[in-house]
Amino acid sequence: MKNNQLGILPLIALVVGSMIGGGAFNLPSDMASGANSGAVIIGWVITGIGMITLALAYQNLANRRPELDGGIYSYARAGFGEFIGFNSAWGYWISAWLGNVAYATLLFSALSYFFPVFGKGNNLPSIIGASIIIWVVQTLVLRGVREASLVNVITTVAKLVPIFLFLIIMIFAFHSDVFLKDFWGKGTGFNWLTVKDQVKNTMLVTLWVFIGVEGAVVLSGRAKNRRDVGRATVIGLLGTMVIYILISVMALGVLNQPQLAKLSTPSMAFVMEHVVGRWGAVIINLGLVVSLLGALLGWTLLAAEIPYVAAKDGVFPKILAKENKNGSPSASLWLTNGLIQLFILLVLFASSTYQALYSMASVAILLPYLFSALFQVKLSVTGESYQPGEARGKDKFYGIMATLYSIWLVYAAGMSYLLMTAILYTPGILVYMKARKESGAKAFKSYEAGLAVVIAMAAITAVYLMATGKIAP
Repeated sequence: MKNNQLGILPLIALVVGSMIGGGAFNLPSDMASGANSGAVIIGWVITGIGMITLALAYQNLANRRPELDGGIYSYARAGFGEFIGFNSAWGYWISAWLGNVAYATLLFSALSYFFPVFGKGNNLPSIIGASIIIWVVQTLVLRGVREASLVNVITTVAKLVPIFLFLIIMIFAFHSDVFLKDFWGKGTGFNWLTVKDQVKNTMLVTLWVFIGVEGAVVLSGRAKNRRDVGRATVIGLLGTMVIYILISVMALGVLNQPQLAKLSTPSMAFVMEHVVGRWGAVIINLGLVVSLLGALLGWTLLAAEIPYVAAKDGVFPKILAKENKNGSPSASLWLTNGLIQLFILLVLFASSTYQALYSMASVAILLPYLFSALFQVKLSVTGESYQPGEARGKDKFYGIMATLYSIWLVYAAGMSYLLMTAILYTPGILVYMKARKESGAKAFKSYEAGLAVVIAMAAITAVYLMATGKIAP
């Protein structure tokens, strides 16, 4: 496995590359679609506090429990049992490959700027192109995790160039009067009831663009130095956060909220076009294409790693622990990309949009984030992995804040998306039962059986509501 070990730079690139995918390039319209300038700033403050504390929790957990390979899944399992651990792994896996479906859709939406035949990224030419790309990415990952990570470093650097160009130009194009106009929305002053709803509207957007903060943790078992995992997570998060805030705030000083909300995907390109003309949009769209190709690669690495690690622990079926001669999780990779291919085809028939897909991916990852934060709280309260008399107050604070942020995200997601995500969680119950049977263990403890019933009932409710048209992606 030595040839697959990753240093701190590839780990930082994995964190940044996984977070800065397509979401950054559509932040101007995504943030403005449901919020004005004041609410956008509050949304970023809440997200900043939540994500920083979550990243610091991951850093602490990586240092205190370095034996837990797979991080985000391993923490839930170690803290709360087999079935919770399985659902954390399952939810993260769903989020990862659904995210790749969203990225593939956005990729061909960006290419349609040059080749109109691709439309909104969800027609037949787009589906054919996306299918070719995901199998090319699979071939690259099968050649070895380290080799794929080096390519990810290159694409991460390449995607940052047009983003920095955008920010530099926006500094000179920014107008404070545009930014301050109708600052709180509704043409009135500050009203917490209306501002709260606006802030809530930004939460799935900000969560989506930060998914990937745990990328180094997921691949912790392949790190040369386990302490690099925590460092890479915090460094990657802080740098990315500054970029995100500047993108959304600067855009609101160039075009007003209603104008931004109406922009097509990717909205950053059209903001750039408004300021400097067509050449600006061309550069942004080219940057987005490179960014998405890198994100597809990074998320393929993450998506394949979770079932592989969980299978080695006996929580997923054993076949998913299979490696090829290059040390890549081949069985997990084939299954993951097979599902991505299936959902890319479903996008064609359902005409699903990038926004609907990333919302589903964002909700799916809420459970893994919540239980990682709760595990941090548990360790700091019980003193497990701490020396006698060692201070725990700071770590307890990080865990509590990250937990509150995760609970707020569940509330902000809304019942419709939570119910629809239960449909994706329900098949996992059968997968878990198969894995437990292979291990010769009882499928459920009493409380776990109750949780499985709740998930299944939520899925049945969602199917009924979708069939009757009462909820929709």
